[in-house]
Amino acid sequence: MNPSTIGGINKLPEDEKRAIYARYIPKSLLERFNLPEADSQRLQSFMQFRFAPGSSDVEMSLYHEQNFPDPILYAHLTDTINGQIHILLYILNNPASQRFDVDKLPDGTPTRFGTLHRNLAAEQAALEAGLAPGQVRRGVRLLGDAIEAFEGFVTSLGHDMYFVEPLYYHNAVIFERYGFAYQMGKRLMDSIQAGFQPGGDISALLDGSTPFRQPDAGNGIRRRSWAIHDGILGEPFTNVTMYKRVGKHAGITTTPGCEW
Repeated sequence: MNPSTIGGINKLPEDEKRAIYARYIPKSLLERFNLPEADSQRLQSFMQFRFAPGSSDVEMSLYHEQNFPDPILYAHLTDTINGQIHILLYILNNPASQRFDVDKLPDGTPTRFGTLHRNLAAEQAALEAGLAPGQVRRGVRLLGDAIEAFEGFVTSLGHDMYFVEPLYYHNAVIFERYGFAYQMGKRLMDSIQAGFQPGGDISALLDGSTPFRQPDAGNGIRRRSWAIHDGILGEPFTNVTMYKRVGKHAGITTTPGCEW
């Protein structure tokens, strides 16, 4: 019987696990970096995994070249309590772009992408360079292809929907635009939209007291996200879970009229 969960896949022999998890690598990403096809054994030397037998989660890193410090694709997946696929973190990096050390302090201490500690100098540099919170490099602009590939992976496991945990405000907005709906957190997203309107409670806090709280930050998704990452809500951006039905667009937007 074919496995339908991460826990089930992790019970398989290593070569079988690797082959199944390679299914969600977008073909366009492999072509961009001249990597072997997903079903090729040669691709395995560019991939790193953490998928212990008996565990219900997997971490996969795909590199465009061996010994490069950052993967071009990183994904951390787990099972929901009902056996659905849940994306905890998904990152696409452009290795040719400048790196910003928002993921570590000057002494090397991990920041967990700014959720545990913050490297403020690196974050300000990333902000000024046009990056969003949590980005160490620019993306490769292949999210649409990545979602299509991931839905093929989900379908191959016998599912017609999957879940994702947006780590930052801008992630949730991007997922909306690719057809995701909210399992929880839509009320928070609506309140954030209202708060950033002229005269809103969040807008009133855009006082320029930090580089992340400039008065016009409410006019763009990316700068809103930086202000929220800076703590302008008075609490972390958490308790937002989204889901997508394979091949369907939910048509939800909590940021009408607001550009990136």
